[in-house]
Amino acid sequence: MRKLATLLTLTAATPAFAASGPFFSLGNTDFIVLMAFILFVLVLLKFKVPSMLSGMLDKRAEGIRSELDEARALREEAQTILASYERKQKEVQEQADRIVAQAKIDASAAAEQAKQDLAVSIERRLAAATDQIASAEKSAVKEVRDQAIVIAIGAANEVIAKGMTATEGNKLIDAAIGEVEAKLH
Repeated sequence: MRKLATLLTLTAATPAFAASGPFFSLGNTDFIVLMAFILFVLVLLKFKVPSMLSGMLDKRAEGIRSELDEARALREEAQTILASYERKQKEVQEQADRIVAQAKIDASAAAEQAKQDLAVSIERRLAAATDQIASAEKSAVKEVRDQAIVIAIGAANEVIAKGMTATEGNKLIDAAIGEVEAKLH
């Protein structure tokens, strides 16, 4: 373990010792790093990496711009759809209000019609009851008359039977038959 720690210490200290000496020599690591950096930049320029990078960045920027435009278009479309739905909701609410108002009017008209129908029905029932009462009254009067006639005939029969002779009865029967014949012809 100690050997590993010593090796790491020596390896880490080596670049600091290499920077000593004249700057423009291959023994100076700063000069070597500078030359490697310049060579790296030249290789990048040779293969047109900056233009490729700027092209890729431009494509990326154009992609982002198109996505933003699409997002704006989608947002506007969503707003128009929302406005359309709000308008439809308002129309439906107005229609529902009209339906409720019409239903109230119809209900009050139906109630009024029911009152009128009930009044007519009551009038008809009263008229029918009045007719029944009048009919019963006529029937009772007729029964009383019929009964009175029967009693009068019975009394007249007794009176006539007591005071009339057979020849007088035959004359009355013949006169009644003649009267009936005259009325029938």
